[in-house]
Amino acid sequence: SLSWRARNRSEQVISVILAAMAAVAILTTVGIVLSLIFETLNFFGKIDWRLDKFLFGTNWSPLSGVHEGKMDADKVGAIPLFAGTLMITLIAMLVAVPVGLFAAIYLSDFASPRVRAFAKPMLEILAGIPTVVYGFFAAITVAPLFRNTGDIIGLPISSESAIVAGLVMGIMIIPFISSLSDDVINAVPQSLRDGSYGLGATKAETIRQVILPAALPGIVSAALLGFSRAVGETMIVVMAAGQGANLTANPFEAVTTVTVQIVMLITGDTEASTAAGPAFTLGFTLFCVTLLMNVLAQRLVRRFSEKYD
Repeated sequence: SLSWRARNRSEQVISVILAAMAAVAILTTVGIVLSLIFETLNFFGKIDWRLDKFLFGTNWSPLSGVHEGKMDADKVGAIPLFAGTLMITLIAMLVAVPVGLFAAIYLSDFASPRVRAFAKPMLEILAGIPTVVYGFFAAITVAPLFRNTGDIIGLPISSESAIVAGLVMGIMIIPFISSLSDDVINAVPQSLRDGSYGLGATKAETIRQVILPAALPGIVSAALLGFSRAVGETMIVVMAAGQGANLTANPFEAVTTVTVQIVMLITGDTEASTAAGPAFTLGFTLFCVTLLMNVLAQRLVRRFSEKYD
């Protein structure tokens, strides 16, 4: 009938529109990746393909002494940036994972419905606060507090330090880990809980020996998502940790991260075509790290989730 043919045609039109939207998303991703690769290859060409200098060098000052588009391979060592990024990220995860996981356990198994209805939205409000507000809070409130406390106990703490940036960044990541872990824990079948209680286990033993192992894939993926979020954070580091490429293992000193250096290169006074090389190279490196983390998360989830299907 005519109505049947019209419905088939409308379905075909919708399918074409959806396919076009999917193609736009895929092509956009491909374009971004290709631009990163092209600029990265161009950058390494300017330093005579000295990849070892970039990956293992300790002196980061790529735009100093730039002459006729030629860069000094001895001044593009990204180790201080990687070390600062890793230090701040680890501090943030040490704050966010325990607090977020314990909050999720409390909200899912211990809190009353009234407390849960109030506490869960309050936690999720933290996810809606702009990162620049966190950075301002770190620079104006947390950093002076740490510095004054260090002066009292005789511990020198810089006004811009990795510990401050990592702590505030961890607070920012808490709602991501808490919300995802809470959903995963609530998704564990009630029959597992009932079986554990029927065997005489307490609520704490049930959580530790039954619920957490069953929810482990989701908890791991939530932690890796928080890790990727911390690696890509910029504003908190700019305002609380500093901008100098300082290679140190002391969390009380100023450090910088990959994303901060990308911002400084692109927004500096140097010509964009010259600064684009090191900036895009750092961006491509960061892209590879986050992609590796996502692949690792998917493999972990796939490996452990099969035990509880």
